[in-house]
Amino acid sequence: MTALGFLYPGHSAEDDYPRMEQLLGSDIRLQVVHTDIGEDAHRVDALLEMGSAARLAAGVEELRLTGAEAVVWACTSGSFVFGWEGANEQVRQLARTAGLPASSTSFAFAHAVRELGVARVAVAATYPDDVAGHFVSFLKSAGVEVVAARGSGIVTAAEVGTWGRDEVFALARAGDHPDAQAVLLPDTALHTAAHIHDLEADLGKPVLTANQVTVWEGLRLASRRVNAPALGALFRREPVVQAPAE
Repeated sequence: MTALGFLYPGHSAEDDYPRMEQLLGSDIRLQVVHTDIGEDAHRVDALLEMGSAARLAAGVEELRLTGAEAVVWACTSGSFVFGWEGANEQVRQLARTAGLPASSTSFAFAHAVRELGVARVAVAATYPDDVAGHFVSFLKSAGVEVVAARGSGIVTAAEVGTWGRDEVFALARAGDHPDAQAVLLPDTALHTAAHIHDLEADLGKPVLTANQVTVWEGLRLASRRVNAPALGALFRREPVVQAPAE
């Protein structure tokens, strides 16, 4: 069995994780530990505090007890607001504290885009425009070309967590762009696990969502590859077959 740990801020769309665990259909366990969200606000100062080392460290001991082999900070905005270098340091500190391989949802997006082999993406964000702009800057630091970015002006994760299928589809369609090879929905407070396959069929291209890439990143850290078509193109890719060493 592979056990993966996720530090998830507050309570919004954490039920995506048991749903994805079922869809993975193998010996994968997704262990969610909640961190204190502090002020629920998609505002840079509040997000910096939400992603502080002290708040993440507070959840590490509980996570260790789950037997997790790797840990992912399951928050996009609470990582990319630190910038590329700051987000790297956040992950390094988390790895030292947990004694485990660690990453965050922001890096999960960067790695997932690379995994799909796409160069141009569109961002369909729930956040206010200024916060969405920080995500665009983070992706550019990762070498990803963002051809379009749309914010929705939603201030709280609590409100995002109430969105259903209709709102998710409207967000993705509004944020798509003809030149984009994939569409990114960067908010772990947004319920998307049940919709990824249909979103991709609707848009005709890969869709990467926050909770989806977070789980994929945990699997990547644990060197696991799982075929789960219901979770979209990211989970349908075959592992690279390398020629045997001569």
